Amino acid sequence: MTRTTLPFFQKLHERSPRLAQKLSLVTGTGTIAANSLLMSVPLYTAGLAKMFAKSKIADQTVINIAKQWIATNNLMIDKILPAKDWRISLPDNLKPDGKYLLVCNHRSWVDTSIIQYISEDRLPITRFFAKHELLYIPVVGQTFYFLDFPMMKRHSKEAIAKNPALATRDLDEAKRACALLEDKPFVLLNYLEGTRFTAEKHAKQNSPYRHLLKPKAGGFALAVSSLGDKIDGILDMTLVYPDGTPEYSDLWQGKLTRLAVDIRPLHMSDALFADLKAGKYDTDATTKDALFAWLDEVWQAKDKRIDEMLAQFD
Repeated sequence: MTRTTLPFFQKLHERSPRLAQKLSLVTGTGTIAANSLLMSVPLYTAGLAKMFAKSKIADQTVINIAKQWIATNNLMIDKILPAKDWRISLPDNLKPDGKYLLVCNHRSWVDTSIIQYISEDRLPITRFFAKHELLYIPVVGQTFYFLDFPMMKRHSKEAIAKNPALATRDLDEAKRACALLEDKPFVLLNYLEGTRFTAEKHAKQNSPYRHLLKPKAGGFALAVSSLGDKIDGILDMTLVYPDGTPEYSDLWQGKLTRLAVDIRPLHMSDALFADLKAGKYDTDATTKDALFAWLDEVWQAKDKRIDEMLAQFD
């Protein structure tokens, strides 16, 4: 990624920041909207052919359309936003045709855009456990489904009591989506905290970590159980915003001038990995305890890493 900001936008951000921010926001979001509209017809055509005809060509077409959409967004980030101090550390051996599980801390709606930005030409398209309600967002929601995102729909205890079959719906959906990923390159992202970090949530949880909420393990265990034989590795991504948690509009206004990203491989004992692959997380307390102990080690290291990454900006 060696692109540079267009001289017009760079000079405008230097001379008239407020005007530049408004112009960047309109240009960026307008391009995204136009790009989504332009690609909607081929997307729906390929997506429906994939669903009903089980066409592998259609499946690859959906992926290619998504890659083009992401590439256009990334180009906008490089061309219309001001000079950025984005410090990105990645392993040298990542494969754009690989298969990875990715865990990450979750701070902002911007997180996923940053993941897609740094992944271009380095990693496959990132899928994540998405809320079922996103299906109702025109084009974007359907793209998630066509790309085999696990679309999760949480049910209340009251609803499950009335209809016990709802208790396994999310599990069935996750297994369905994971099965569809088996034979193609993928990054399956899991925000282990389960929600975006806020000071209020941190205090309510009485979290033992300075910068993180407590990790949840169910989705990750399911991913290992479903895809463990297929993956090339587990990756840990740490995101830091030294100037505070950004809003999504901050990205496209060019206000997000500083951030840091660190991706590194995670290593799990063969015994624990084998137990998770065998699906023992839900049935064996020892396996569950071992996974939470491992995640605690990962989270403690991530907490320390965040301190170190923030200190680099001082």
